[in-house]
Amino acid sequence: MDFITSENILLIGSMLLIAGVLVGKLSYRFGLPLLLIFLLVGMAFGTDGLGIQFSDMHTAQFIGMVALCIILFSGGLGTKLASIKPVIVPGLVLSTAGVLLTALITGLFILWLSDMEWTNIHFAFLPSLLLAATMSSTDSASVFGILGSQKVALRNHLRPMLELESGSNDPMAYMLTIILIEAITLGGGLSAGNIAVELILQFGVGGATGFVMGKLTLWLISAYRRIGRSSGNQEDASQATSMISILMIGCVFFTFAITTALAGNGYLAVYICGIVLGNATLPNHRGISKFIDGMTWLAQIVVFLMLGLLVNPHEMIDVAVVSIMIGIFMILVGRPLSVFVSLAPLRKISTRSKLFISWVGLRGAVPIIFATYPVVANIEGAGQIFNIVFFVTLLSLLIQGTTVIASAKKLKLIDPDAKEDDDFGVELADDIPTSLQTLTLTEQHLAGGNILRDMQLPAGSLVMMIRRDSRYIVPNGTRKLLPGDTLLIIREEKKLLTVITHTDKHQ
Repeated sequence: MDFITSENILLIGSMLLIAGVLVGKLSYRFGLPLLLIFLLVGMAFGTDGLGIQFSDMHTAQFIGMVALCIILFSGGLGTKLASIKPVIVPGLVLSTAGVLLTALITGLFILWLSDMEWTNIHFAFLPSLLLAATMSSTDSASVFGILGSQKVALRNHLRPMLELESGSNDPMAYMLTIILIEAITLGGGLSAGNIAVELILQFGVGGATGFVMGKLTLWLISAYRRIGRSSGNQEDASQATSMISILMIGCVFFTFAITTALAGNGYLAVYICGIVLGNATLPNHRGISKFIDGMTWLAQIVVFLMLGLLVNPHEMIDVAVVSIMIGIFMILVGRPLSVFVSLAPLRKISTRSKLFISWVGLRGAVPIIFATYPVVANIEGAGQIFNIVFFVTLLSLLIQGTTVIASAKKLKLIDPDAKEDDDFGVELADDIPTSLQTLTLTEQHLAGGNILRDMQLPAGSLVMMIRRDSRYIVPNGTRKLLPGDTLLIIREEKKLLTVITHTDKHQ
């Protein structure tokens, strides 16, 4: 007991963070999802590794809840309505009907396995559904980490579709998990009517509260700024950004708590609150986003390391065979079948796109967090449920997470013509009525002359910098331009450079 001191907790925590970040930096070189690295680091420091003892499911559940609130809010904050508008229907279908079908199909398979004499799991119908429900949501954060690091762009609006699904399907999986736990603990049946009422209540209250709290948070931000101006408090921009960011974090936790108290889905409310704020005009939006991104990374790292510490790898050996069978079934049958069935009415989505969506059905930290709920509720067989969910998550990350780019290439869904946003690392204050745009020059652009002053830029536009290979050049009017040069252009108005982009699109 003398070992458990504040200093030792800080020492071990700092070692875990440093090891996770350093090892995680190497993960993309091998195509490994960052989540998998942090889980493995946590396991390496855990009971079967360096011997750190951590088995408090209540604490793990609380930390997971806090982390998930921040992660979902950040996901909502980065969701732009303009980008998800073309895919909002398939995204929401996947996050609702897709989750239900995944849980049902996988639950029936688990029930079938439980009836086999050679297996060491013996779940009834409801516990089988509960195990499947905890694993029914996807985690695309690690997938897009790989895609982003490799500068891979996807065709057919697949990226926003998968982002919308991954951000909005966790609440559905949570509701199914809680409903099934209540049905098991109360010993009652599971009627379709009761499920429908519960889902409507959770979705209705969660959605409405999230929207209202988003608007209320915007009002509080405006009130904070008005109070500062009326009191003559001349705080600098960085301090204002930090305080507004903290105010938003406080509103996130308040949103979750008040929604849960009203019998709604707190995770859905937090996500919608983030969408409302992310699509509103905020002071220094970029600075706030960076603050929230930092909080999100910290939350992810902490929860992934904690989950790695929580599991005892030797206990997973007992369920290894059935876990592999369940994991393979979800990858090859459960997820694809739910995707194809739920998206069947949407004929515009190609078969190749559906196959890729099926393959990117990664399990992540959320299923493991949800797997702690049966343990806390003292459900019979909860220990097996937790170990199976953890094993299936590792299997999913190893098989699917390492083959995302290869599968996209195989299905010819990578868009080689897509251009990544590139602002040369230059940032502008949000309240300045200007914007940045980059343009890579071609022979056609230089047909009228290869001197900078010969470029026909719209009024109010100015070239700030030129990048040539790995060199950065400060421009002047007599600078000679070459094909392949990239110009960083500042504009007074946020309008397209129609003169240039029209030529660029028809080259």
